[in-house]
Amino acid sequence: MGATYELRGDVAVITLDNPPVNGLGFETRRAFSAGIERAHADAAVRAIVITGAGKAFSGGADIKEFGSPKAVAEPNLLSLIKQLDDATKPVVAAIHSVCMGGGLELSLGAHYRVAAPGTNVALPEVKLGLIPGAGGTQRLPRVLGVETALNMIVSGEPVKSELLASVPGQKLFDRIITDDLLAGAVEFARAVAAEHAAGKPLPRVRDMKCRHPNGDAYFQFARNMVKGMARNFPAPGKCVDAVQAATQKKFDDGMVYEREIFTALMFTPECKALRHAFFAERAASKIPDVPEDTPVRKIEQVAVIGAGTMGGGITMNFLNAGIPVVMLEMKQEALDRGVATIRKNYDAQVKKGKLKQEKLDQRMALLRTTLNYADIAQADMVIEAVFEEMGVKEKVFKTLDEVMKPGAILASNTSTLDVDQIANFTKRPQDVIGTHFFSPANVMKLLEVVRGKATAKDVLATVMQLGKKIKKTAVVSGVCDGFIGNRMIEQYSRQAGFLLEEGCTPAQVDKAIEKFGFAMGPFRMGDLAGNDIGWAIRKRRYVEKPGMRYSKTADLLCEMGRYGQKTGAGWYDYQPGKRDAIPSAVVEQMIADHRASLGIAPRKISDDEIVHRLVYALVNEGAKIVEEGIASRASDIDMVYLTGYGFPLHRGGPMCYADTVGLFNVVQTMKKFAANPHDDASFWQPAPLLARLAAEGKSFS
Repeated sequence: MGATYELRGDVAVITLDNPPVNGLGFETRRAFSAGIERAHADAAVRAIVITGAGKAFSGGADIKEFGSPKAVAEPNLLSLIKQLDDATKPVVAAIHSVCMGGGLELSLGAHYRVAAPGTNVALPEVKLGLIPGAGGTQRLPRVLGVETALNMIVSGEPVKSELLASVPGQKLFDRIITDDLLAGAVEFARAVAAEHAAGKPLPRVRDMKCRHPNGDAYFQFARNMVKGMARNFPAPGKCVDAVQAATQKKFDDGMVYEREIFTALMFTPECKALRHAFFAERAASKIPDVPEDTPVRKIEQVAVIGAGTMGGGITMNFLNAGIPVVMLEMKQEALDRGVATIRKNYDAQVKKGKLKQEKLDQRMALLRTTLNYADIAQADMVIEAVFEEMGVKEKVFKTLDEVMKPGAILASNTSTLDVDQIANFTKRPQDVIGTHFFSPANVMKLLEVVRGKATAKDVLATVMQLGKKIKKTAVVSGVCDGFIGNRMIEQYSRQAGFLLEEGCTPAQVDKAIEKFGFAMGPFRMGDLAGNDIGWAIRKRRYVEKPGMRYSKTADLLCEMGRYGQKTGAGWYDYQPGKRDAIPSAVVEQMIADHRASLGIAPRKISDDEIVHRLVYALVNEGAKIVEEGIASRASDIDMVYLTGYGFPLHRGGPMCYADTVGLFNVVQTMKKFAANPHDDASFWQPAPLLARLAAEGKSFS
């Protein structure tokens, strides 16, 4: 519909109506503009109220139109705001629920603003690598003060309307209306119309003064703070520039400056990466053959088998979401240990002020423990988090098949094992699914949802919806060894091993990839996770794939008992109670001896080669995963790596990064790697999908 128009006596009410958040799409803009014209043409209308239908005033731009001609077609948002600026009748914005981005900028074009308490107010453009582009950086400082406005613009975080209304000297809200917002707004509009008729001029935000008493010092301080926090992203620093312009330039000149910055940022790789991640996260929730209206199963109680690190972390996700959990273990001491760890994690949050004691008590009250499978029989979903060995999984799932009620979802937290084989341990394979949480499970955002051959569509839809409820980014994977993330990391790790054999140290590899933007390099990551975990996987994997060549350095490390931080020694040395990675002479000598035994003369390897061997290994395996249908789309792979493996957000994920470099260039570089006699030439044959897209001049996106 776009926008509706109605008369309430002598007040015209224009309501944005574009579900779910009244995005300012073309049809909505056109209908809104027509409503403003109609109200001005009607002599009986003395004032105008603008508001939003449903559960939002407006969330800003309509994401369905991003990148399309409609997004900028006239009337664009700037044109609407100009209409409000030029209005000769009082315009009151009645704000409620959500008022963000372009929605907030639109409201700042009105003469007055009233708001319902609890409204989330934000200019979140910085999260897409942009600055507000329709006057947000010029108008918000005028109504809220420079410092409060800049904090909002740089962070992009929502702030409640009543908190903003308490800012001394603020002119954002003329009134907070606790009762019927629309009725209150209409009454307020009549009052200001009467004042206007008596000669009071209409206040415009653009005409307000914008100053800071210590401008130069404050903005330099702000720049220094932002530089330290923003690191690889240019937009936060540009927010400071734009707000400073609001204090120094005439309003119209400030608007031009804001638009120049906005347009320049739109074409930066960082902005493209952030926008890619924004859309990729939404795309991940859409499964091609599972309609959005697929009925889901009720999940009112969950059971978790295993009270160790993973089981405890998984349990916390559900307690946080208010879902009762029964945790099962074989021994009472294991249960006690698990519950104590959960409580300790919550206590730490209370001490940091992130959680109230009352909330802690509520969450712990939702947790029950048991040593008996009969006590979990009525759970709607059970997740096993036991040892990663097929024999152990078999025992658990055969027992679950016997005791769980019909229709219960049986989930495995396996990170590499065959979910179809696990499903076949039961007589109800349609109810079996993989839910691969990442450690620490109560912190990491990623949830790989592994769809077996027999997994029912309603089971998949239920788990995806549940993922959202427990605040995870859920990505669907088909069944293969390692699923999406760990299958790709195998090739990344193989390349890291070959780099050691050819002349690198662990520290050199880690530093290069961390400089590229990874949270942690492969060897520091191995020490944190436990090198013995990878060792166990390699023992299974390379027995099954005896033809696959890999570096034995990691096996030799484990044979020395250097499992990582937990043993005080891994690829690096660690001092008791500290996590600082100290390069190890012992490890470097082991690598040198192994290199000599292979007859390899060490060579100097550039950081550029290190980065691209590691990243392009991910890209090539990712292309195979998409082609095989294990992942529905390349952007799903990016979400896995952004949320589960520390891939730098400003590069958008491995597949997005490959698109940015250009797939032709990726393939050319891979050909050079294939010519390296010490590497695995067969791996560097471009995946068919990658080769085809490169030849056609196309991209993964």
